[in-house]
Amino acid sequence: MSGQKSREKKTTYFDYNLLFIIIFLMCFGLVMLYSSSSYTSANKYGDSAHYLKLQIRNILVGLVPMIILAKIDYRVWKKFGTLAYILSAFLCLIVMLPIPGLVRSSHGQARWLNLGPFSFQPSEFAKIAVILFLAMLIEKIPKQMGRLSGVLKVLIMIIPLVGVVAINNLSTAVIIFGIAVCMLFVASPKYAQFFIIALCGVALVVVGIVFAGYRSTRVGAWLHPETAGDAGFQTLQALYAIGSGKLFGKGLGQSLQKMGNVPEVQNDMIFSIICEELGLFGAVCVILLYVLLLWRMMVIANNAKDMYGALLVTGIMSHIAIQVILNIAVVTNTIPNTGVTLPFISYGGTSLVFLLAEIGLLLSVSKGIRLEEIEQVRND
Repeated sequence: MSGQKSREKKTTYFDYNLLFIIIFLMCFGLVMLYSSSSYTSANKYGDSAHYLKLQIRNILVGLVPMIILAKIDYRVWKKFGTLAYILSAFLCLIVMLPIPGLVRSSHGQARWLNLGPFSFQPSEFAKIAVILFLAMLIEKIPKQMGRLSGVLKVLIMIIPLVGVVAINNLSTAVIIFGIAVCMLFVASPKYAQFFIIALCGVALVVVGIVFAGYRSTRVGAWLHPETAGDAGFQTLQALYAIGSGKLFGKGLGQSLQKMGNVPEVQNDMIFSIICEELGLFGAVCVILLYVLLLWRMMVIANNAKDMYGALLVTGIMSHIAIQVILNIAVVTNTIPNTGVTLPFISYGGTSLVFLLAEIGLLLSVSKGIRLEEIEQVRND
């Protein structure tokens, strides 16, 4: 009996490839963050490594939930799906209240809660909360996913949260809605009904733009950045950076656009500096890294031992894929400018911590896979 248990332990699968890709992306992100932000950091804070030090702190903080969640059986979180959803909606409502000392605004939008020395962005928590909630819900009603009424019933349940988040952060609301649609798409045996859902999603985005004047300005700047003045300045400078990088770039640390020309260069626009310093070759390599990361997630989802684990991985995979696509699309002016960070590379505290927490969930799901199942998939 003990020999059988030891054999089972030996055949347990753990995705070290996924872990290596995440570590490599974060290390690469630290290098590019220092390169892109050193000029701004030196001028603003008198320390060229200011953002680098903060990002190292963010990584160390984020590794804690990643390691803890990787060790805990992911099925435990079934019990907390509804609670996580309610709590995220409550926190997103709190951040809309003008409470001095608690709510912090940036660029005219209230998105952060001050918690002592740290600031917390509830909309980032809402992403993982929706994944936990929908994975739990869809697993309970799998047969209803074959009907449009069942799919719409699930979507209607997350619309309140999407609406609350959209008031101050339309891009995050789009990501949350996209995560939900992707999870439902994977769970549903019928695909035609998602054309209707896609049209509804576009309609919601249009409404969100029409009822916020600054968003309409961004659309105008997207269409004609050269005549949009200050509204199109960031986009133009990012495009100059991309164009000047050519095939192999100017060399690491040799960017000119990072010297005060591209606003928020350490956050949303870091991909433009990657293109300028490493060229098209470097940009393609970064995209391929993300593709490899998503492929590893797909392997885990396909081999998860239950539907709940597969749905968790699908939600996390959708989150990262949508955010990467939106960030690169914004930087290249494919879509209107909006604040979306590049996962594991851009500077950010709350975003990085919750992304690493999601990776912890992924690793927990991967531990439930048996090596024999992976070998069987390879042989097939």
